Amino acid sequence: QWESRPTRFCDIAAIGPGQKTVPVLADGDVLIADSWRIAEHLEQRFPDRATLFGGEAGKRLAWFLQQWTVLSLLVPVFRMIVYDIYTHLDPADQPYFRESREKRLGKTLEAAHAERETHLASFRAALQPLRLALADAPFLGGATPLYADYIVFGVFQWSRMTSPLRLLPQDDPLHAWIGRCLDLHGGLARRAPAYWPD
Repeated sequence: QWESRPTRFCDIAAIGPGQKTVPVLADGDVLIADSWRIAEHLEQRFPDRATLFGGEAGKRLAWFLQQWTVLSLLVPVFRMIVYDIYTHLDPADQPYFRESREKRLGKTLEAAHAERETHLASFRAALQPLRLALADAPFLGGATPLYADYIVFGVFQWSRMTSPLRLLPQDDPLHAWIGRCLDLHGGLARRAPAYWPD
């Protein structure tokens, strides 16, 4: 049994000593930050449950895919939807978000927003390895999803929940994989409010 607790940027520090980012998993008295460390913890803590890595070799490949996801997917998507994220924030979070993200971008949120259509084609082209990997299997993990699926899908879920910008054309074959991910765990991800259905 688990409980999800939405958290504002300005409240992250109150989660626990030294906490600066989310997600954070609280397992009893233990706090684990960072998606990768959370996955490692769950894999060790629940060895009788479905594996996230599929063994040590799979874990190394998942680590590689996480780095590819951050550089090739997460960073470009962030640049395209950053202003949309800003508009969804609690007003108390907006000044911090604007200052920190504009410093990171080297431009205003509005300027990044105005440029986003020019980056969409190159982002879609960068997805070709993902399309090829999913051409003959329902998930990156094969018959069942692994951490690799969750970390890549998370980028699309983040975008579809915060931005009306459609990252994929309507006929992109990746829609089928996204739909399968949305249906996992009783459709948990599909029930989240979103701008685009799949």
